[in-house]
Amino acid sequence: MSNPAIAANGLRKSYGDKKVLDGIDLTVPEGTIFSLLGPNGAGKTTVVKILSTLITADAGAAHVGGHDLAAAPQAVRAAIGVTGQFSAVDGLITGEENMLLMADLHHLPKAEGRRVTAELLARFDLTEAAGKPASTYSGGMKRRLDIAMTLVGNPRIIFLDEPTTGLDPRSRHNMWQIIRELVTGGVTVFLTTQYLEEADQLADRIAVLHNGRIAAEGTAEELKRLVPGGHVRLRFTDPDTYRSAATALTHATPDDETQTLQIPSDGTQRELRSILDWLDSLGIEADELTVHTPDLDDVFFALTSTGNAIPDQTKENVR
Repeated sequence: MSNPAIAANGLRKSYGDKKVLDGIDLTVPEGTIFSLLGPNGAGKTTVVKILSTLITADAGAAHVGGHDLAAAPQAVRAAIGVTGQFSAVDGLITGEENMLLMADLHHLPKAEGRRVTAELLARFDLTEAAGKPASTYSGGMKRRLDIAMTLVGNPRIIFLDEPTTGLDPRSRHNMWQIIRELVTGGVTVFLTTQYLEEADQLADRIAVLHNGRIAAEGTAEELKRLVPGGHVRLRFTDPDTYRSAATALTHATPDDETQTLQIPSDGTQRELRSILDWLDSLGIEADELTVHTPDLDDVFFALTSTGNAIPDQTKENVR
């Protein structure tokens, strides 16, 4: 088994009296996408800053790219790339000049810098706009340029801190494809995001950060199984049919205002077939049937609400 790309133990960080991180443990396998979720101010960016050597932790230890964060920060920096919440693109110069500047910062020979710049601009569909000032780029183009600049040093681990914030849906989906292609090429991606769909679509594993701790960690499907509340929803248009169904389905939850009934269900095909057979045997025919299973929104709200509804032992089992 290969060494993890990132391994952190007991990371702690406080600013004055405010405890931001209270003992964070993380393991990210090589060549995967790991997503860190959490409310605003939960400490996601602080985790990224610590692991990318921008700030130091008050306590704990971490290895990034096989290098000890405290003992070999320069080696860590050589192995990683960072794209922050706010673009590092200089709007006063062209896209190509931004790329060449990064090549100079990585001490690439002039010819090598121009070759890498041309390849990355083509890869991110920016060749046509390369000679234009970056200030004229759309939000999606700036984000693509930002990541292209991050790749100039050929990092094997990339930290993407909320990379799609402010992008329109099409640009966001384009960015997802870029991230998937990076991982296909063997890069490890550490992604923070406020878009739960983004984590669901991209991440191999997800951790939810709340009150300075990891509230739960697992695959998207594992996390979804933490939350109760899956159900089949029956909607009726005829009041008499609705009342008859509500009387017959004594364990269903009625909503008189919308004339709907909710039947608890885990959403599996077998259980849905059983429910349909049962409804047929009772002569009940709804005008609309929908199946709801918990999604990452449900997980997020359950884990980060004041009254946490998920038992601690269940969360430990997922982790």
